[in-house]
Amino acid sequence: MKQRTRKAAGTVLMVTFLVVYTLVMMAIGGEIATGRGIAVELIFFAAAGLLWLPVAMAIIRWMMRPDPG
Repeated sequence: MKQRTRKAAGTVLMVTFLVVYTLVMMAIGGEIATGRGIAVELIFFAAAGLLWLPVAMAIIRWMMRPDPG
């Protein structure tokens, strides 16, 4: 797969992942963290705000791989 194609696919994949991830984290946070105090909410949403980064970095690394040959 050429880099140009990987970038297009990676962009669609990244946007889809982020939309699904944010909706899932909001639902989980609403059930688990909300109403248990500001400290629990802060810890949960700070962690949820950082957990998407390794996946995004892996997608970007895959997109930026040079073309073979």
